[in-house]
Amino acid sequence: MSLFKFKEFTVAQDRCAQKIGTDAVLLGAWVTPHQEPRSILDIGSGTGVISLMLAQRFHHSNIEALEIDVDAYEQATENFENSPWGDRLFCFHAAFQEFYEEVEERYDLIVSNPPFYDAVSVKNEEQIEDKRQQARFDDALPFEELVYGVYQLLEKDGTFACIIPKDREKRFLEITAHFQLEPVRTTYIKGTKDSKVKRGLIEFRFRESVQNNPAIPKTEMLVIEKSRHDYTEDYISLTKDFYLKM
Repeated sequence: MSLFKFKEFTVAQDRCAQKIGTDAVLLGAWVTPHQEPRSILDIGSGTGVISLMLAQRFHHSNIEALEIDVDAYEQATENFENSPWGDRLFCFHAAFQEFYEEVEERYDLIVSNPPFYDAVSVKNEEQIEDKRQQARFDDALPFEELVYGVYQLLEKDGTFACIIPKDREKRFLEITAHFQLEPVRTTYIKGTKDSKVKRGLIEFRFRESVQNNPAIPKTEMLVIEKSRHDYTEDYISLTKDFYLKM
């Protein structure tokens, strides 16, 4: 069995198309809502690693995860049950579009590491051959559907956090603006000091809840490595509560 061991929990991932990657760990460690959330929703949970990280960080939060792939859903459920916080974690097997149409609850914090390949443009060039590729294409959950669902489920004073490829940030911000969601905190991610920005970690809140706060938005830069496997102090500080060797 493929196991990924963190300091306080272990994640099995042999049945998941999308394995644990830096993006998920960054989001789980980085998101910092303005108040401790009582209820959290993790959209597209995969292995459940983000939910587990948030359970470790926020001791009084109840966390619900959503996963459409049956194998990943079953594995996330097992990972939750085997963690120290199994009583606060639950995974639903459903598409997000179905979920937000049926659920009446609203959440203090919603997080997502969404599919990020532009399915239309890529499929014109190559055929999708395996589940790992399928898990990373956004035709199953287009950005418009993701943001609309967040609009439906987020508390008025809640926080939505996600990680987005830099080259798709402009379009994503157009969609979030349409649904009255404003970026309040952004951290751009670079592999090394001289490399290009690859990702953006972004927190959103509803426009009405932040319009009287002149300190918003806040923008930062995070560099992961000085050189191969030589991590920056900022990256170590962010992830040291999770990675075994940090």
